[in-house]
Amino acid sequence: MINKAVGILYRNLIKPILFQLDAEFVHNMITQIGEGLENQKWLLDFLLSRGKKTIKKNILGLEFENPVGLAAGFDYNGHLAKVMKHIGFGFNTVGTVTAQKYEGNKPPRLARLPQSKSLLVNKGFKSDGAEAIAGRLDEKKIEGHLIGISVGSSNVPNVNTINKAVDDYLETFRIFKDKPYVKYFELNISCPNAAMAESFSNPRNFKELVQAVASCGITQPIFVKMPNEIDFDESDTLVRSALENGICGFIFSNLVKDRNNQTFNKKEIARFKNVNGNFSGKPTAKNSERLIKHTRDVFGNSVVIVGCGGIFSADDARERLNAGADLVQLITGMIYEGPQLIGEINGGINQ
Repeated sequence: MINKAVGILYRNLIKPILFQLDAEFVHNMITQIGEGLENQKWLLDFLLSRGKKTIKKNILGLEFENPVGLAAGFDYNGHLAKVMKHIGFGFNTVGTVTAQKYEGNKPPRLARLPQSKSLLVNKGFKSDGAEAIAGRLDEKKIEGHLIGISVGSSNVPNVNTINKAVDDYLETFRIFKDKPYVKYFELNISCPNAAMAESFSNPRNFKELVQAVASCGITQPIFVKMPNEIDFDESDTLVRSALENGICGFIFSNLVKDRNNQTFNKKEIARFKNVNGNFSGKPTAKNSERLIKHTRDVFGNSVVIVGCGGIFSADDARERLNAGADLVQLITGMIYEGPQLIGEINGGINQ
């Protein structure tokens, strides 16, 4: 009942006010408030029910309290790592973290498309850098939380070749791989807002990367963050390459670039004609679900799949799970529906 009341309050009073303000300003404000509440878990647990506890999952040796996770891209500097469990998430990803500090692409870095249930995202791996984020997480003395680190290559001028980018990835893995609070990694190969010309979704480059990662002594499970706008054959090639190198986790999927995506409200997307960035939320949903189903059909139980993109309700989460996902992640749905959404999904996912 309290969870439902929080949702009504958020959608009818709080969200209309917040949506009048700049999206990045609101994000920074919420981050500051959330970090301030990290030791008030009793209050968050009371207001934001975590739903049924009978939906625990044991996957790759990790016990997930529930199958709903926070995707990379929200808590990119680790300020909220200790609090997200008490919002209701069964696992939460910090990052994407890069070895070197980067202030982010030129603003606007975030904007809302309410009619399309989407966000423009143009952060470009904005990051405090791996050493600073590791120090912050060390100080939080995190226990009892299932936390992962999303790793990307630094979006800076001196990381301008595949070899340099591979080394940059490995530096972040080196910094975090022995941290006891890091339970899994995400390998982000598909950020569409980075400046380097070559891409790790290219099979040759991807093979070089996963071979290097496989050789650096990581014991935690690794999930590859896959592109959204990729055809089945290309996706299968990347999945096979990962499996050959001992990586069996895949997240489907990242942001969309195509502004002709039919989910967009045409008048709304037209406002962003001359604005850099790509899009989250509902425009990602169709391809995400297609890729999940295809990958499960082709690779069966040899892969672990996380469904990410366009999850705004328990029905949405159930669709990804029914398509073949083992777990789900979200960000945009929480921004539009409210922080109680995670509890609503966990309470309704088995109904």
